[in-house]
Amino acid sequence: MFASLPLTALRAFESASRLLSFKAAAEELSVTPTAVSHQIRSLETWLGVQLFERLPRQVRLTEGGERLFHSLHGAFLEVAQSVDTLRPHRSGTNLTLSTTAAFAALWLVPRLGRFYARHPNISLRLDTHCEVIDLHQDASVDLVVRYSLDDYPNLYGLCLFDESFGVYGSPGQVALAARQTPTLISVHWHNSKLYAHGWQAWCAQSGEAWLEGQPTVREYDEEHYALQAAIAGQGLVLASNILVSESVANGLLVAYRGEIQVDGAGYSALCVPGRERHPPVRAFFAWLREEATVSGFAFSQVT
Repeated sequence: MFASLPLTALRAFESASRLLSFKAAAEELSVTPTAVSHQIRSLETWLGVQLFERLPRQVRLTEGGERLFHSLHGAFLEVAQSVDTLRPHRSGTNLTLSTTAAFAALWLVPRLGRFYARHPNISLRLDTHCEVIDLHQDASVDLVVRYSLDDYPNLYGLCLFDESFGVYGSPGQVALAARQTPTLISVHWHNSKLYAHGWQAWCAQSGEAWLEGQPTVREYDEEHYALQAAIAGQGLVLASNILVSESVANGLLVAYRGEIQVDGAGYSALCVPGRERHPPVRAFFAWLREEATVSGFAFSQVT
């Protein structure tokens, strides 16, 4: 059944598709760019379909190339993982997770001690750059935790948390807010679709007139800076119930009129289909499920 498959050409195609570069694929495979180009040309001839559009300074997958890449990448990944399980176990296993700096600092890192206690052989590397990673193209990242309103039909994962926003502050600031308009601490959102006009929505629900006149508003680029300002007693912050949970549990922040909540988006843990069977990824997904349950947040499978 598999004897006629051009495996060398398929390997060159998978590398070039993932990296979107014949030159980078050649470096990865330790061959010349001409050899990669020749392998892909022979594969296109064998299939009778064009797989790449050759542009002046780049290549782009055709529709047929996209279909082949997604199935081939998943198949190669599963074979690599199966082979890896047959090798003698090494002393440690690496796991790379991409997420936002705020989620890492405010929710994930404070809980990671429990993960390491259970899996001392797994070394977790956190990638907190702002760029959204295409998991089908970047095989160096095992899984991501994303904050979004979107669905991910081409990925395997869990919807961990449905988020809402409330107002929080230090105990002193919360007591003071009952008598006078507080300083308002907010976050400048890079994606306005995720959370637009948050303070207006919260004040409209609560009936508070804090936005009338010219209130003092302090704005930060990242949620963890805004929470630190609130912990330091600089005002009240409009914050995610997910990201504020550790500070509330430690008594650093308390809710002001906690029954008033504004809907947010959600956090999902995602990976390329098939990668969830890789032992470190499977262990991390299982741990996330438990932490979501312990934290009192619901989760569901998204694929």
